[in-house]
Amino acid sequence: MSPTPKPASAAIVQQQRAVLENLPFADEQDFEDASRGLVARREPNAVTAYDGTVLWDNDTYSFLEGEAPDTVNPSLWRVSKLAAVDGLFEVVPGIYQVRGQDLSNTTIVEGDEGVVVIDTLLSAETGAAALALYRQHRGERPVKAVIYTHSHADHFGGVKGFVTQEEVDSGAVRIFAPEGFIEAAVSENVYAGTAMNRRAGYMYGAALARGPQGGVGAGLGQTLSIGLVSLIAPTDLITTTGHEEVVDGVRLVFQMAPGTEAPSEMLIWLPDHKALCAAEDATHNLHNLLTLRGAVVRDPHAWARYLTETIDLFGAEIEVVFASHHWPTWGNERVVEYLSLQRDLYGYLHDQTLRLLNKGLTGPEIAEEIELPPALENAWHTRGYYGSVSHNVKAIYQRYLGWFDGNPAHLWEHTPVERAKRYVELGGGADAVVEKAKASFDAGDYRWVAEILNHVVFAQPEHATARELLADTYEQLGYGSENGTWRDFYLSGATELRDGQFGTPTETNAPDVIAQLTPSMLFDAIAIQVNGPQAWDEKFSIDVVLTDVDERYRLRMGNGVLTYSAAPQSGDADTVLTTTRRALPALAGGLGGEALAAAGVEVTGDASVLGRLAAVLDPGDKNFAIVTP
Repeated sequence: MSPTPKPASAAIVQQQRAVLENLPFADEQDFEDASRGLVARREPNAVTAYDGTVLWDNDTYSFLEGEAPDTVNPSLWRVSKLAAVDGLFEVVPGIYQVRGQDLSNTTIVEGDEGVVVIDTLLSAETGAAALALYRQHRGERPVKAVIYTHSHADHFGGVKGFVTQEEVDSGAVRIFAPEGFIEAAVSENVYAGTAMNRRAGYMYGAALARGPQGGVGAGLGQTLSIGLVSLIAPTDLITTTGHEEVVDGVRLVFQMAPGTEAPSEMLIWLPDHKALCAAEDATHNLHNLLTLRGAVVRDPHAWARYLTETIDLFGAEIEVVFASHHWPTWGNERVVEYLSLQRDLYGYLHDQTLRLLNKGLTGPEIAEEIELPPALENAWHTRGYYGSVSHNVKAIYQRYLGWFDGNPAHLWEHTPVERAKRYVELGGGADAVVEKAKASFDAGDYRWVAEILNHVVFAQPEHATARELLADTYEQLGYGSENGTWRDFYLSGATELRDGQFGTPTETNAPDVIAQLTPSMLFDAIAIQVNGPQAWDEKFSIDVVLTDVDERYRLRMGNGVLTYSAAPQSGDADTVLTTTRRALPALAGGLGGEALAAAGVEVTGDASVLGRLAAVLDPGDKNFAIVTP
């Protein structure tokens, strides 16, 4: 049984009071905007699987009322109240949003006969619930098209809650996405998917009880649903800014924005509605340049430049901007100011980080040094609820200079465990370090307590007093965090120190995602699982023949590396796999003869090669340790 969460300490209470005094809490415009246009809400707002498993329940955030308790940063409490507002909303006549049905929003644009859906939530089940809510109040309009604004799973994963593969195959439904969508969506969720999903459990507070001492929201939205992540490949790829489509009478003009919040991303202008879908490039917070779950570092310079282009293209006419998260903003003057401040936020962080790193400051030093100008510091939508100035600055440093700060002492450090053992010995042993940590804890120096107790726990994982005090420390750091994902990380760390590891509740490397692997991506996904040392002495070759697309690949194992080539090869391979492009992803599910035969893969030659390959594959661990060694 979990220990009862502790109250906020005097140091944290004092910090929360300072937040209340220094930020413009009298400004309640966002509360008006978040509730504007409400048509209806689902009551109760829970979505369950066939077996009764609760996949989403926004009602668990009903405690978000009144003033912030001492255990939640008042600024985070405020945005969590806003993000928890749920229901079907009219943005403008003809454009509706379902919000509070998942981490993200879905937008439904009415056409002549049917609807165009912009983004589909994360899970097929929450997507279906959102569509049902819309149809309950707006009628049974058929879906004519789906638009994926970008390549993150919470914007495409619910697609099969809106349409079927058969409807798309028949031509009844078109699916639009930005160029590079499949490659970005699949690679992110497969190559490093195991590690990202494990860390995402921390980032979104998957194991946290909902409440003032637990999960209150992730800043960008409340949390992730845990249903079926689906994917239907796009029928239409958008490649150029200014490209226009008319679907069921709905005019759509696209603006490309690759390398911003996602590698593949685009904004959408609806000229007949004077409305802009900003995708995820302008939301009501500072976004991530490097998300805490892990990803490729995003480009704030490009991000700012694209928002300038947005203002130049649409600023004269725009009357409302809505996004794939949070609530819309109305009125030309307000919208242009909002987009301008968002643009300035990313531009300022980029330019000032480069200025300071060129003076020799390192990422952590810049994170402590940098100050936002008053206009950015005091605008609610630029606050660091999801990204933070601190970790975004470090990400910019990493993007330009990498992990090494130039100090040779950091060039070849010991591993965390070995470093921890030496620090603990230097500090006079674990018990002595813990005693010093208690004094620092009582003084409210939680950042220092976390650092030194982390060494004790990594040196002696079973040291109960150290684990308990470190959990208490993470808890206080979580209570004080304005950033929703920082709070979730801290409280998740406390949870695992107290109760043990909770695994990976939401997985985005789902069968539909795996099914979209190209041959080269599939071979890469297998290659990164090869246990190099175990495979040092293995030498064999496999030909993969795809009969429906007339392609042939030669895979070679040698020196612990699985490589591949589509060029013509001399000599025969040890074994040959003959199948179709659509059936090829079956290889990701296993290399056993029966499984391959069931998937329609014909094996000729030396079939034992497949067993040898399978024997050196070393899949990721969905429950690897994070706060313990």
